[in-house]
Amino acid sequence: MATFVLVHGGGHGGWCYNKVSPLLRERGHLVYSPSLTGCGDRKHAVSADTNLDTHITDIVNLIEYDELTDVILVGHSYGGMVITGVADRASQSIRELVYLDAAHPEDGESLRMIAPHQIEPTYAGMQEVDGVELVMFPTPGMAAFFGITDPADAAWTDARLTPHAWKCFDQPLNLRNGAASRNVRRTNINCTQALQNSSDEARARQIDGDRNYEIDTGHDLMITEPRAVADMFLEIAGS
Repeated sequence: MATFVLVHGGGHGGWCYNKVSPLLRERGHLVYSPSLTGCGDRKHAVSADTNLDTHITDIVNLIEYDELTDVILVGHSYGGMVITGVADRASQSIRELVYLDAAHPEDGESLRMIAPHQIEPTYAGMQEVDGVELVMFPTPGMAAFFGITDPADAAWTDARLTPHAWKCFDQPLNLRNGAASRNVRRTNINCTQALQNSSDEARARQIDGDRNYEIDTGHDLMITEPRAVADMFLEIAGS
């Protein structure tokens, strides 16, 4: 039995793994898919202080308080920032990092720095609500931005997207323990379009894993291709 912790990306919540998690559990694996502070079912918890460190702490605390070991830690999109920080602070509890069409940050980099073409436009729509700078306000049809084309999946996603605290995208990653996160085994699962549209530097990071997969589907691949994603996770668990 393997232990999976699945971390979502910007504007999403743990709900986005609802199609994948049952496929892992039916094979006997333990699966956590928490919503980060201010996202999904925890949207009420957002504050002016919510940032990348908050989300790293969310997952570190989950691992520590549930006494999880040998964790396969998955991060989608912005979640790649989070799992890199978690690996820095809890490397002894992590078996493998899985970057699911995700950001691959180095120390001192923010998501805004490494994905400016995707992140800067969100800042243009930033609004301050109750003292919190929020971006990615859901609009009808927003699921298409994440590569979701099936009408039922799109409607389901649109109904669940939430705004995201801007500081999460703007705060640089602060690695406290040197190369600790780099010593954890890494797998990259990339969407073909993301690879094609990436700069040479970004592409080099996307394929620098101990193993690398590629799948031709939309960015929200855990929604568009849950069986394929689950099969890759199961292969990782069995290796």
